[in-house]
Amino acid sequence: MADRRQFLKTSLLGASALAISKPIAAAESAGTGRQPATVRVTSTWDFGIAANQAAWAILGRGGHSLDAVEAGVRVPEADLRNHSVGKGGYPDRDGNVTLDASIMDAEGNCGAVAAMEHVTHAISVARRVMERTPHVLLAGDGALQFALEQGFEKENLLTPEAEKAWHEWLNTARYQPTANSEVRDYGKGFPGGKDNHDTIGMLALDAHGKLAGACTTSGMAWKLHGRVGDSPIIGAGLYVDGEVGGATSTGVGEEVIRNAGSFLVVELMRQGRTPAEACREAVLRIVRKKPKTAQDIQVGFLAMNKDGEVGAWAIQPGFSYAVCDAKDQHALVPAKSVFPA
Repeated sequence: MADRRQFLKTSLLGASALAISKPIAAAESAGTGRQPATVRVTSTWDFGIAANQAAWAILGRGGHSLDAVEAGVRVPEADLRNHSVGKGGYPDRDGNVTLDASIMDAEGNCGAVAAMEHVTHAISVARRVMERTPHVLLAGDGALQFALEQGFEKENLLTPEAEKAWHEWLNTARYQPTANSEVRDYGKGFPGGKDNHDTIGMLALDAHGKLAGACTTSGMAWKLHGRVGDSPIIGAGLYVDGEVGGATSTGVGEEVIRNAGSFLVVELMRQGRTPAEACREAVLRIVRKKPKTAQDIQVGFLAMNKDGEVGAWAIQPGFSYAVCDAKDQHALVPAKSVFPA
């Protein structure tokens, strides 16, 4: 009889513990962010639509955001119509195509390459730097040496079209960045606004609640050999904090570097601002510091918080960003700007 009473007591206690543990487990699961309200990827410019779709092929089946952003930005890196990213990018004033890229995850792991020649997929080299070295940034010949050691193919990145544009520029040797040339130049047989290049920046939130970001570029056309913009600099062209969100930038990289732009956007979100509000304040800081310069240049910021909310802001009108989720894989959104059209 005593054994029976002990059995019933133990069973009741076990049932009570199970009943209590279920809501606790549910609450703990909700707190981990493993199932965010929105799985989403966003990237800069019109060509971000195709990049997003490549990323969504991974995100949509429950894959990881780091894999998604790498796969996504590899699309414009290989697109010969894109003169601001990867192979097909316009060269520096000496005729060299040099690439910059960075990648970062929610835990602060990051890797980057700068002024690297002869390898199309700079973003994949950047990820190898992150995962297979104790460093964050490799540059120039060292970045190329590392890439070749990792099995990447050495190739000529100067396409006939880009070389033709370079020789045309040499006739005038005039260098002046032109706002929003990413849109005007994309897919054209001959550049319409060939004096400036830019970037694709991408941010993704996966079904595991993890953020990641990537940024890759061939830099400004006709730049001084060795010039590096904001894209490979963690905190300038890209920054991700899994507790807050991520940000990336586009436009004249020198101004982004001077203001630690993407880090600033994330910190503003940490203080409670929405992604759009944070991007707006970061842009305004550039304008306030150099009001005359800001009249003639473009800088834009794109951000996503840990809940998948996306926002952007730019100095000039014309900056657009692509957003892809389960509802829509083709959205292109015009960013608000400080100056009117």
